[in-house]
Amino acid sequence: MDNDLSYIDENLRRIRYRAGEAAAKAGTSPRIMAVTKTVPPEAVNHAISLGIDLLGENRVQEFLSKQDSYDKSAEVHMIGHLQTNKVKYIIGSVTMIQSVDSIRLASEISRLSLARGVVTDVLCEVNIGGEDSKSGVAPEELRALLEQAAQLEGIRVKGLMTIPPPTDSDVFLGRMEELFHKLRDQAVLGVSMDELSMGMTHDYAEAIAHGSTIVRIGTGLFGARDYSK
Repeated sequence: MDNDLSYIDENLRRIRYRAGEAAAKAGTSPRIMAVTKTVPPEAVNHAISLGIDLLGENRVQEFLSKQDSYDKSAEVHMIGHLQTNKVKYIIGSVTMIQSVDSIRLASEISRLSLARGVVTDVLCEVNIGGEDSKSGVAPEELRALLEQAAQLEGIRVKGLMTIPPPTDSDVFLGRMEELFHKLRDQAVLGVSMDELSMGMTHDYAEAIAHGSTIVRIGTGLFGARDYSK
């Protein structure tokens, strides 16, 4: 990899400017997450040196291979689809799991968190566009999952995450915003509804306009990557 990482500085300046404009209009203070899939640790650490304090990991195996090289001043969230048999490898190493889409997965996170004496924050992932290619619970099944997950010890349900369809993204971001506020107003017992994680490189400004508290940016920060790796 080229040792000149100054492109990250410029990319982050643009992202912060655009995100700042959107946040000012929305009256919010969203966090910028650096999505690190296929990104070398030295590039990740450079982003951390510029003030990035939140990393998003897609794959357990890749995270395990890189975590010891990361600057520990940034917290890490698991944002990719998570199999129950992989949960044991990340409990205690990530501060949040954003991709909980079943009570089976939530129960395993709870069981292992209790066994290790930690509490793991989680978000429930919603398949807002009803896409077969994506994980996530259907909107009509979300409340039941929230209620069940909230009863489990060792985890805290902090809100929702989604990846809207790339076409008509703004429409689905709006639907997600409505769903989030509806559930927050209903005050599901044991669910704090503090976080709404949505928005990526192509739609993070729109996501902020619709109330996103965490925007997940990879390509926009680190450049195009080879996802076949």
